[in-house]
Amino acid sequence: MNLRGKTLFITGASRGIGLAIAKRAAADGANIVIAAKSAEPNPKLPGTIYSAAEEIRAAGGQALPVQVDIREEEQVRVAIAQAVLTFGGIDILVNNASAISLTGTDQTPMKRFDLMHGVNARGTYLCTQACLAELKKSAAAGRNPHVLTMSPPLSMKTHWFAPHTAYTMAKYGMSMCTLGHAGEFREFGIAVNSLWPRTAIATAALQMIPGVDLKACRTPEILADAAYLVLTSDAKDQRNTGNFYIDDTLLAAHGQTDLDRYAVTPGNRKFIPDFFVD
Repeated sequence: MNLRGKTLFITGASRGIGLAIAKRAAADGANIVIAAKSAEPNPKLPGTIYSAAEEIRAAGGQALPVQVDIREEEQVRVAIAQAVLTFGGIDILVNNASAISLTGTDQTPMKRFDLMHGVNARGTYLCTQACLAELKKSAAAGRNPHVLTMSPPLSMKTHWFAPHTAYTMAKYGMSMCTLGHAGEFREFGIAVNSLWPRTAIATAALQMIPGVDLKACRTPEILADAAYLVLTSDAKDQRNTGNFYIDDTLLAAHGQTDLDRYAVTPGNRKFIPDFFVD
């Protein structure tokens, strides 16, 4: 099974992990809807929906760049309508867009709290809700629909909350969507899963966090390859829904244990661990 001719709606696909997933799917000849805010170049965060579209087309896929803030319901629904008009439907939703602030309670203004919850939990819920009708059509047509959310396994341990309660709440909100929607959509033949990295991933956004050594990270391609395995699995198989996958564990289950090519520094074995992985 591959992604040729499938249409993926990917939030936050203008750069980083979202773009890597898009380009991996494009290599099969997939259609990619780039749903992101970045329409103008930003020197601190390189990449726009238009530069992403060029990369996706160069990788072998079709691309539809759509400027959208996933906190805004009307913008999301307009983007989905454009996707359907252009490609005929939506087969896969990747909830990748996310906001982060690793701050304690007294350092997290409510504006930042609202941003994280609006993008992470509410945005994931909204995009899933808005794509649902098209995903049901995809299931009825036997096109193997999936929802994949880039969020961690749920672990109700104090040490994952205490340093940054607001962020953890918002990120776990995305995972709670996976937990609930996997059960809710099972009857339709729509698979819903989460994927999370074991190590920190070298992205432009990560560079903005003080003290992070990108040389001790892995590249976004590890998540792209892991996501590909999820999105090409049989959505009707009950074993393939409701999972909280960790990238290296999933790859190992498919026989890929040599992960050196994903290291920013070849040969490195001491990676920065990501959050939320016990």
